[in-house]
Amino acid sequence: MALLALRLGHHHHHLGLSAPRDPRRLLRRRLVVASSGAVKAPAAAAVVWFKHDLRVDDHPGLAAAVAAEPRRPVLPLYVFDRRILADASKWREQLLFSPNFLRRPAPPLSGMCQIMKVLIGMDEIKGYSDTMLELLLFALEDLKMVLKSQESDLLIGLGNAEDVVLKLVNEVQAGLIFTEEEVEYRVRNVLASVESSLSNSSFLSGNPPEIVVWSASLYDYKNPRELSTSHNQFLKEKLPMNTPLAAPSLPALNIEIETGSLPTLEELKGFLKESRTSENNWVPLKGTSARSILKKTLSQINVKTGVASSGSDGGEDTTAYYAMSGRKIQNSMFTSESSTEVRGGTEITLDALAAYLKYLEGTGKASWQELHDKVRLTETRDGASFCTLFGPALQLGVISKRRVYHETIQYERDRNAGFISPFGYSTPTVTAAVDAICSMEWYWLLALKSQVCIEGNYPVRIWRWKGHLIQYTSVGHEGPSVLLVHGFGASLQHFRDNIGAIADQGCQVWAITLLGFGKSEKPNINYSELLWSELLRDFIVDVVKEPVHLVGNSIGGYICSITASLWPSLARSLILLNTAGSVVPSYSFIPLSEEGRTSWLSSLQARLLLLFLRSRAGGILKEYYPTRTERVDKPLVDEIIRAVSSDHKSYDPGAATVIESIFSFNLSIPLNFLFDSFGGKILIVQGMKDPLTKSKSFVSMLREHCSKVHIRELDAGHAPHDEVPDEVNSLLCEWIKETGA
Repeated sequence: MALLALRLGHHHHHLGLSAPRDPRRLLRRRLVVASSGAVKAPAAAAVVWFKHDLRVDDHPGLAAAVAAEPRRPVLPLYVFDRRILADASKWREQLLFSPNFLRRPAPPLSGMCQIMKVLIGMDEIKGYSDTMLELLLFALEDLKMVLKSQESDLLIGLGNAEDVVLKLVNEVQAGLIFTEEEVEYRVRNVLASVESSLSNSSFLSGNPPEIVVWSASLYDYKNPRELSTSHNQFLKEKLPMNTPLAAPSLPALNIEIETGSLPTLEELKGFLKESRTSENNWVPLKGTSARSILKKTLSQINVKTGVASSGSDGGEDTTAYYAMSGRKIQNSMFTSESSTEVRGGTEITLDALAAYLKYLEGTGKASWQELHDKVRLTETRDGASFCTLFGPALQLGVISKRRVYHETIQYERDRNAGFISPFGYSTPTVTAAVDAICSMEWYWLLALKSQVCIEGNYPVRIWRWKGHLIQYTSVGHEGPSVLLVHGFGASLQHFRDNIGAIADQGCQVWAITLLGFGKSEKPNINYSELLWSELLRDFIVDVVKEPVHLVGNSIGGYICSITASLWPSLARSLILLNTAGSVVPSYSFIPLSEEGRTSWLSSLQARLLLLFLRSRAGGILKEYYPTRTERVDKPLVDEIIRAVSSDHKSYDPGAATVIESIFSFNLSIPLNFLFDSFGGKILIVQGMKDPLTKSKSFVSMLREHCSKVHIRELDAGHAPHDEVPDEVNSLLCEWIKETGA
């Protein structure tokens, strides 16, 4: 994509985080397309602000900065900003308007909640894990070394980006700032703050510097607004592919300025935690997996699980493997013997990619043999090893997506005398790399489009979870938080007539599109109820930052129940709309499913199911809306089936992987066990005409074995919140008011 230039003027509005209008939208509205060649500007210094683009290779911003004549000083900059690395904001912006928030009574706590009590709303260090911080430092060290080899250097700043950038701009009288396009909500807010700081400051040159926003897109498109959100249509357009840029030759850094040095891992962790006080720390809820907590809880009440101990990903224990092997690899591509993420800079990552692609060829190099061992350990499903090994490097921008794509396709051509077969690639590693890169690019384009135009009823924000892009929305500024969780095959748009109505009654409403659904990313991983429960946990902790009323429909209700059961301090109450799951009066055995490799049969079943859903979606949905079939309109049908197509190559990348999970779903954890573990207030809203459930029998079991549960029966089907939204909204608002009294 062409470079995007942004001119800042003194007449622009202030874009602080507490501004009532979305700073992201103001920023994007002023973008204009500029030439992809040299930027015409006087030879004032240029700052290249690195964030998630820690490389010199295939870096359009760096290439443009050095391309102008006469040559200007170029200052590479990296800022350790807590808001980017750790999401350490004290309060979300809406709470700045709520001085009485701290006086709210704490939610009722019971059982496990007493052990995991949290102080919600205080500073918390989330975002990058310790592993990612270590990989970040490796990447920065390599970038700094590469820049020094050209008599340049990487300037290191610590603190808020707007302060660091403004100080540097004033010191060197910079006229240009090059920075990569971002889609994450919190990072876009940081960019907006930098923009605001510059536009409201005075400069000796008279004008603030020009910000040039760039991207290294795999596809050559002109305007993200014009991109189709249908993957089928997108493929039909056959956009040209961009080729990666060679690393530019940099001018020597002949400016007397303190460049700074990289911190150690412990120093960085200390810096990120500086704003925390001992009494304001969160108890680390995210430190233990859902499976571990569940197994421990069941063992304490003498309930057998019938599950052998295994890693959370269903793979082998890499720590045990390497402890047993006792090998130490010279020039290893990994931070430790037990790690599975490629570390270092572009050169190491390219070498690792070459080793990965040549997995079937064998090698005598010890470092390549080590990587091949890691491939076998992380291949929990076909192609899954690529994202495990290279995902962090791609997230940090150590290597670009289009460089990986180019190198992979070139390897395929070399293997086949310059020929690319229309029937598929010649090795599974080539297939895995190409599929992963094209999938990542597709969901990044969807995320980018959602930031420049509103599709649906509510503005979409992007949150990155474990490297994957998740869509969510937030409506309302004050009041109790409510989190809406959709069912299988749906998205946050399924709450189209609930979000605004509940927010209008004095609530802050959050709705999320779960990983694997809607326009959230669909990575090649093993999906399970426990995975999604951990996603909800992290979303509440990292994004909402206070306990929520958990509202879930269908499988979303079951996931909410698991979340409330395992981390009860995160839920003010539990509201289930025709939830999945069952009541088991006397349980002494709960078989927890293993998260292992899926069979070829489930893969075939998934593809057949995709074809069936495509052809019958409208009719099936009308059966789920028995009292108001007119609610099954085109937007609903399009949203439900957008991820499937009659051509198996053109549905959303990863859709078949998610559908496969249907055949391995484990709903064996009884709802009554989950309710007891939660210990809080629970409302069941049941559409009695649900074709998927024997509603009368289900309600009878609830009344007999779950005495503390409140039940409301409605004349509706499987999705009462969308079939009769007014009735459900009234019930929810009344419940939230009563439980908060």
